[in-house]
Amino acid sequence: MTEHDEGFEVCRVDPLKLHDLRRRVLRSNNPEVSVGDPRDGESTSLHFAGYLGDRLVVSASFFPSTSPVDPDVKSYQLRYMATDFDAQGKGYGAEVLEFAESQLREQGARQVWANGRDTALGFYRAIGWEIVEGSEHLSPETKLPHTVIYKSL
Repeated sequence: MTEHDEGFEVCRVDPLKLHDLRRRVLRSNNPEVSVGDPRDGESTSLHFAGYLGDRLVVSASFFPSTSPVDPDVKSYQLRYMATDFDAQGKGYGAEVLEFAESQLREQGARQVWANGRDTALGFYRAIGWEIVEGSEHLSPETKLPHTVIYKSL
């Protein structure tokens, strides 16, 4: 667990605690859309939350997955990265990912990757993630433009 100056705290959590934030930020608060991943409950999956006081403002989930960049290294896929609307741009998401990356390194991970929303690519690039050129695609779930991104740990 880590603590931010303004009472921001990062910790591992049960994935069910992340579903409301996932739905509100990533799925336009549509109650009909699933925000669960079949791997959520697996023991190898890691789920992180950022709390501002007692309010959940950041979610990030990592699942063991073969990297599309380097299939020979132990990798985790980031999914459901979400920062509540009024908490965006304040460094909370970066802090959650920094904490998660240190935990993943301890698990032996050497790379993380994601299908990053194109609207968030600037955020990821600013914290050391790289873009896989030519990997642009529409998400089958959201129909929004995404690009494969990764970071070596």
